[in-house]
Amino acid sequence: SFNTFFAESFVDECASVAGTDPVDYRRALLARSPRHLAVIDRVAALSGWGAPLAAGQGRGIALEHCFESIVAMVAEVTVAGDGEVRVPRVFCAVDVGTVVNPDAVVAQMEGGILFALTTALTSEITLSDGRVDQSNFHDFPLQRLANAPEVVVEIVPSELPPGGAGEPGVAPVAAAVGNAIHAATGNRPRALPLAVAETTGE
Repeated sequence: SFNTFFAESFVDECASVAGTDPVDYRRALLARSPRHLAVIDRVAALSGWGAPLAAGQGRGIALEHCFESIVAMVAEVTVAGDGEVRVPRVFCAVDVGTVVNPDAVVAQMEGGILFALTTALTSEITLSDGRVDQSNFHDFPLQRLANAPEVVVEIVPSELPPGGAGEPGVAPVAAAVGNAIHAATGNRPRALPLAVAETTGE
């Protein structure tokens, strides 16, 4: 998942340098890959990509192909004046090949997104005198329902052999949130976790 963060952040940077919308940039790169295009197009439609947002808000997209599945996510973020990042909505479109149990696929995506938000925003391990400071979940914050985003998942139909539906739900989240932070602020996060990472302008 951390590889996806760097790769999909870089793709967004390339789109920015090219002066191209991040979704359109990915569409052009994947013009000969109908599976990828279908997932990108679906998540863009689900999220209302391109619709205006208020100041301090942004959308970011990320895509990953792993475990024979393709998943694309759009995260919406709100960045407060003090730099606090909130994620009110995450949209997910996934092609896992032939689906045996649709409810299980949706549940895996939802769980993966919530777990990934923990790792993207708050999962920091620090050391003091050679020892890890965090000892248990009381000082290692987890994503909780009280501040969990709305999550929308749609399965893209496919007749290919079944792919994975666990890890693919985790991989694109950090990149989608980081790209949304850039869209909201103009600053590019280059380290994880995003909530404590310094950002740099492009």
